[in-house]
Amino acid sequence: MTHQENAPISITPGAIRFNTDSMKLEYYRGGPVGFGTTTTTGEWVNITTDSPDIQTGGTRGIRFGGNAPGITDTIDYINIDSTGNAIDFGNLTATRGATGSGVASRTRGITFGGYNAGYKNEIEYVTISSTGNSQDFGNLLAAKQQGNGCGSATRGVIFAGTDAGSDVNTMEYITIAQTGNSVDFGDCSHTISACGAMSSSTRGIIYAGITPSVSNVIDFFTISTQGNSADFGDGTVIRNSLFGGSNSVRGIAGGGQGPATLDSIEYITISTLGDAQDFGDLTTARHLGASSTSPTRMCFMGGNPATTTIDYVTIMSTGNAIDFGDLTQSVGETKGCSNGHGGLG
Repeated sequence: MTHQENAPISITPGAIRFNTDSMKLEYYRGGPVGFGTTTTTGEWVNITTDSPDIQTGGTRGIRFGGNAPGITDTIDYINIDSTGNAIDFGNLTATRGATGSGVASRTRGITFGGYNAGYKNEIEYVTISSTGNSQDFGNLLAAKQQGNGCGSATRGVIFAGTDAGSDVNTMEYITIAQTGNSVDFGDCSHTISACGAMSSSTRGIIYAGITPSVSNVIDFFTISTQGNSADFGDGTVIRNSLFGGSNSVRGIAGGGQGPATLDSIEYITISTLGDAQDFGDLTTARHLGASSTSPTRMCFMGGNPATTTIDYVTIMSTGNAIDFGDLTQSVGETKGCSNGHGGLG
């Protein structure tokens, strides 16, 4: 008779094991209170020695396309851990505004959809640690603009947006390390466009937007599974076309329209459920800009009215944003990503 080892009754958070199936070292992360997990018993998580510092000398933020005021194909980058002006990275395969992005691993940054003489369904990627033009990744399930996305180190989840003139509730996903078309994930709890996005390594957040009126509703979903989003709580104010980003603990939402252009910033704790709390204010009120985060900072890049402004906050504190530098051009209707966001753990 084959001997089978019984599973341990309890595991102490912080325990380490070598997984002989994946050939990776793992640690045990405890239950949901304060740990950001999605199960009551906790989970085994890969230990990684990779970091943005190894790849790029710090966390790199990317800004894709936008309206300047004509639609542009430019890509900029910044080093989030320092301050200073953005540097030219390369170009998209075509000019486009109202893109969706925020999906990234340590190595790849993804942008998708947008508008240029019609809604777009293309997905493109860049290698974050290098510079150069974007490359074709695959296609969305349908052409759309004003969508958004977030994810983990392996999976990007793309959701919401406007498809053929109507807001949608669709969710789809990609495996970031591969190329190919997106696959159905589930549905948002309501139709939505121009929302914000943020994540931990286990949980994705869909933040406010147009539903079809301007909303303050916050939803969440589990990145590693497929399924529909569910209610998380509410923002402090209604807002759409906002900046959204996070580290692994705290999600930040700033700016947007509600219907006036906003300068306020608010935050949530991603591992819990509940309403947002006030954080501070941007240096200037604006919307439709790009966000990039490191484990310590969130940068707000560009936005409407079209501007070169980059400002930043320290995520685990509260207070007003501080000047960071300037983009290579004034731009709005733009989105961003980084190789240090909260979904990477």
